[in-house]
Amino acid sequence: MVAHDTGPGRIEDYALLSDLRTAALVGRDGSVDWLCMPRFDSPSCFSRLLGTEDDGHWRIAPTAPVTAVRRRYRENTLVLETEFDTDEGTIRLVDTMPPEDSDDDADTRLVRVVEGLTGSVEVRLRWVVRFAYGDSVPWVRRSASANGDECVFAVAGPSAIALYGDRLPYRVEGKRAHEAVFTVDEGDRLSWVMEFSYSHDRPPLPVDAVTEVRRSEAFWKDWTDDLGYHGPHGDVVRRSLITLKGLTYAPTGGIVAAPTTSLPETFGGERNWDYRYCWLRDATLTLLALDNFGRSGEAEAWRRWLLRAVAGDPADLQIMYGLGGERHLVEWEADWLPGYRGAKPVRIGNAAYRQLQLDVYGEVMDALHLARERGIAESAESWAMQRGMMRHLRGIWDRPDKGLWEVRGPDRYFTHSRVMVWVAFDRAVRAAEQYGLPGPVDEWRELRDRVHAEVLEKGWNAELGAFTQFYGGTELDAATLLIPAVGFLPGDDPRVLGTIDAIRRGLKHGDLVDRYDTDPGESEVDGLSGEEGSFLACSFWFVDALALSDRRDEAVEMFDRLVDLVNDVGLLAEEYDARTGRMSGNFPQAFSHLALVNSAAVLYGQGHTRDERDRRNGGDR
Repeated sequence: MVAHDTGPGRIEDYALLSDLRTAALVGRDGSVDWLCMPRFDSPSCFSRLLGTEDDGHWRIAPTAPVTAVRRRYRENTLVLETEFDTDEGTIRLVDTMPPEDSDDDADTRLVRVVEGLTGSVEVRLRWVVRFAYGDSVPWVRRSASANGDECVFAVAGPSAIALYGDRLPYRVEGKRAHEAVFTVDEGDRLSWVMEFSYSHDRPPLPVDAVTEVRRSEAFWKDWTDDLGYHGPHGDVVRRSLITLKGLTYAPTGGIVAAPTTSLPETFGGERNWDYRYCWLRDATLTLLALDNFGRSGEAEAWRRWLLRAVAGDPADLQIMYGLGGERHLVEWEADWLPGYRGAKPVRIGNAAYRQLQLDVYGEVMDALHLARERGIAESAESWAMQRGMMRHLRGIWDRPDKGLWEVRGPDRYFTHSRVMVWVAFDRAVRAAEQYGLPGPVDEWRELRDRVHAEVLEKGWNAELGAFTQFYGGTELDAATLLIPAVGFLPGDDPRVLGTIDAIRRGLKHGDLVDRYDTDPGESEVDGLSGEEGSFLACSFWFVDALALSDRRDEAVEMFDRLVDLVNDVGLLAEEYDARTGRMSGNFPQAFSHLALVNSAAVLYGQGHTRDERDRRNGGDR
């Protein structure tokens, strides 16, 4: 029996819907518990994920006890099917958010269809809208569109939502919720469309739900037709690529790190962050993951977004931006929400946008260099932007920073950051040497070699036999597993092998790898309390490091086991808690999925990856 309570489900119990503008999370109980409209980073209208049913949700499910639940996406799409078995019969719930061709955010809509498969099943539809992250109860009334179709229309402040359907809900007496109860017989099909609009407009014209499902299915099948992966675990790899595409904001080409905020890295703890923004690091790695498998159009769109976002003084470069390139992502707390199963605070915005993270320069320069190698023509504007970045990096390269993990402790000389500074200068040198692009190549070359020597001297700990998290420290960091992947050292270099073995002893638990030691008795590097789960991307980085160090068989076996951690519809969160067998952190997480598909590329040589890696690792540095 599947029980219902007033709180959210397990993180791994959710499935993703996306229209390339925003996303919804649907639980196994048929409830949409998270939805921001009209953009990924808009205030949510369904917030049960971070509270209770009263904070907004939309559930469609049998009234009788459910004896079994089965879910799947229709092949290579984001059309979700959930089947509920009861003693009286079985129904199928079909959910999707059809992508739009226009750039109008007001076209955002959620489509739900119920089909009777067997028997006769009584179904309850419960619709509770709360704007402003659950803080704003809307005025809800019956209304009509311009062509006279009746809808339920919810309005609060600037936002409005119209709900059309075969069975419109009525307000529950004494409650601020709307419900409808009806019977679905075998062969029946009922449908609903919920669409965002602005409160000063009339309700939008209704659309046919079944047509919208077909249109959504056709979009995703057309997009996946060009995916070029034919190796093992094809379903999981393709699902990860679809998920990465689903985290793309189509009007601008920006890519969000995750569609959620404040899903905890530590259950009940304070490690809760808003990931609904575009990190330059995440976005560059995501577009490379897509491009590895034949989706170069996303790389071109992202480069255009990057040029707009960082336009101006290179000294003002941020590590992250809003979907449209917005710069101010001020962090605040929604203190009226109890948080996911009590994990507080619920954070909106992300103060990390003010941090100095020097690795970002390397990731951006690396991505744009690989784009050149893959045939995306360099534009004068793009190269001018890169030269500006390098000019600024020349003045700040020797400063400590917050590092890849965005620590809220003191600035340090993080080894990974220093390696990525080397990458930035190295890719600038290659742009000049291989493509004849103008720039002070002698100065770049001198700085590249200086940083390389510095890392080998200060980042290497001979006593530990490993690269450490930061200069002079003794802590380990899984980010140093990336050293061979970026070409800083060959994969079979003894220092790389020593680092792999040290991380195996110190941070690896079975097939799961921690980012670093968060035990406050051991390290206070991140300035936060509480431990966290193992970071899934780091686990796949370990696979890559094994493969690049000629331990392919071991890498393949580890990869085979790691892909089994995806949930029933192929999704991964940020972290995995081995003690409880639970996913933790924001969901689904781009970093986890891009690491999975990049490991598939490393192991099975998709796209350009093998040739490029041979070139990048060909030196004897």
